[in-house]
Amino acid sequence: MTDVVAARSGLQWAIEADGHRAVIVEVGGVLRHYSAGGREVLDGFGPDEISPASAGQILAPWPNRIRDGHYTFEDTAHQLSLTEPARHNAIHGLTNWSRWKLADQTGDSVTVEFDLPPQIGYPWALTLRTRWSVSADGLRSEQEVVNTSDQNAPWGFSVHPYLQLPGVAVDDILLHVPGRSRVLADARLLPIGAVKVAGTEYDYTEPRRVGSAVLDTTWGDLDRQADGGSAVTIAAPDGSQSVTVWGDENFHWWQVFTGDTLTGERFRRSLAIEPMTCPPDAFRSGRDLIVLAPGQTWRASWGVRPSAA
Repeated sequence: MTDVVAARSGLQWAIEADGHRAVIVEVGGVLRHYSAGGREVLDGFGPDEISPASAGQILAPWPNRIRDGHYTFEDTAHQLSLTEPARHNAIHGLTNWSRWKLADQTGDSVTVEFDLPPQIGYPWALTLRTRWSVSADGLRSEQEVVNTSDQNAPWGFSVHPYLQLPGVAVDDILLHVPGRSRVLADARLLPIGAVKVAGTEYDYTEPRRVGSAVLDTTWGDLDRQADGGSAVTIAAPDGSQSVTVWGDENFHWWQVFTGDTLTGERFRRSLAIEPMTCPPDAFRSGRDLIVLAPGQTWRASWGVRPSAA
């Protein structure tokens, strides 16, 4: 276990078990590093770097984008800051750059928490708590949120890890996404409809090569596993390595991003694989939007399972 003050990402909380190692940082409660058997699983960043392209961030109280940052909830209109000004959107929630505090730590787990204050555009108070742990089964994240305000609060959740297969180019990765439909998006990456993927270039219900596909795509209508959850898997063509990102029954959507808008070394270097409770713009559409009653606690879990190194 280490506590090191870094210039930009804050305190570093390292956890280890069975050859698996992860580092969580104070700024954003971000997952900065994850490796298994000495192999880099996460395409993370250095302790003195600012999280690039939302790498490892927790996206709450909404994932993805809200059109014009404007929505109406229970007959009251709200205006969020436009944190994606080029597309005139509010993006990825309100917890990304705040300092989370340590709640508990053991050798193989760390729990961090953050009190989100009421603010213009989101006038509700929430307490978020995330428990990260590693074991022979991989990395696990357990998310909890409590509505500490006296009114109903809208809620959505996702995370933004970039996963890699060392030595395997994104084009050569075999991708499996269990979604039978995808969201149609406009030039601002906002939803305008949905279509089935069967027989199209977006059908990854059976593993196939990414190739030259440019993805920043949301899949829904998921094939569920026996426990109610679902998973996205990337694998090397020769079967030598794979990584599975899983989400429990609370996650109804998956976003996969091939990194084509990133610059420098991060261009198409890894895949962002994001389990989401709701689709983009859910604060406006209401699609799979969670409403937290005063005092209500909501919980979900997701994780990363690499093949044996």
